[in-house]
Amino acid sequence: MMSDGGRSPEIGANDGDRMDWGFEKEERKRLPVPVVSVGNLTWGGNGKTPMVEFIALWFSKAGISPLILTRGYAGEDEAKMLQRHLHGVSAKIGIGANRAATAACFFERYGFMDPRSSVCLEKLCHDQRVETGSNLDKISAVIMDDGMQHWSLCRNLEIVMVNGMMPWGNSQLLPLGPLREPLTALGRADVAVIHHADLVSNKDLKDIELRMQAVKETLPVFFTRLVPSHFFEVENHYSKLPLRVVCNMVVLCVSAIGFSNAFVQGIEKDIEMTRERLRKLHDEFGAKPIVVVTEKDYDRDPIILKELAPFKVLVLCSQLQIMPSRGRTEECFKKLLKEILEIKLSERYAQVRVAPDELTCVQWCICRRVRLLHNGSYSTEEPPLSKGDQKSMVNSL
Repeated sequence: MMSDGGRSPEIGANDGDRMDWGFEKEERKRLPVPVVSVGNLTWGGNGKTPMVEFIALWFSKAGISPLILTRGYAGEDEAKMLQRHLHGVSAKIGIGANRAATAACFFERYGFMDPRSSVCLEKLCHDQRVETGSNLDKISAVIMDDGMQHWSLCRNLEIVMVNGMMPWGNSQLLPLGPLREPLTALGRADVAVIHHADLVSNKDLKDIELRMQAVKETLPVFFTRLVPSHFFEVENHYSKLPLRVVCNMVVLCVSAIGFSNAFVQGIEKDIEMTRERLRKLHDEFGAKPIVVVTEKDYDRDPIILKELAPFKVLVLCSQLQIMPSRGRTEECFKKLLKEILEIKLSERYAQVRVAPDELTCVQWCICRRVRLLHNGSYSTEEPPLSKGDQKSMVNSL
């Protein structure tokens, strides 16, 4: 059982892994709980896993127990990082390319909350957990890490992450470029997030936003960055050291992020070179240097980093942060996700398309937020939408 009592997120794997490309829509499997997909169109640096962690922490704090589904490739370093960061919360992590089968195993073991009979989404409005007892262990939502190209599962909310520093590369599809799909795939997204926005000029951010909204005019766009949170020691990955521990210290930053095999082989060759560099720093400054590595470096081979003893090796941890921009705050982001989930789920169970003149308050709120996001303002003086605008906006969600 999972609870608040300082326990790790549950991790499981499924043996029925297989590629899921080419699934027709009617062949997709539908899970009994809301599904949030976090994906991208290009390889690397898009912030998918930090966004998954952000949503999982938000859900858990609200009393919603999420199941994170991840493929587990690249040495499962994303799953390892999620396990550390979600230690002590009600999140569970399922590893396997066949995510429907993986989810089924967890539903059988823990059970699930029926969104039609629970107040699952209503909890997202509260800052404090409102669920206690055994229900907290039941799975109330699924979050798919790297889910955009995973065709075999239906999803209720599609979030696409974009690397602001290199959004489209050379705009070519693999293997000629970094694109996993054409940019027209942005039409499937409910929300877009430009990551590393703090490292990009306002002009470039605007250009990226305009290019995405040229594909889907009503696409809401938010901005995120990674913020350092703490260090941990390689000998104890559950230790939490404040950032100030490196103040007035000699620090050597070492990073070799890339393919896991290349990292392991490369650091084996370079470990003696790193030791020599540390000795020179020690002699030059008269103090023993501290080595700082990224979490991905650590997860690729945590054992070999211990070879740097007697020098202390710290691992830098970071968390995703929504950057306020033109009214697009963290609170706005969460409210928009909740409202989109509500309308998608209501349509799923009603099995009908809502007519524009029968919009609920929630649907009106979504249309209004999308329009105000597009205009870069949240002024309450915005004029009401015409029925034509209502229809186009609702049908695009």
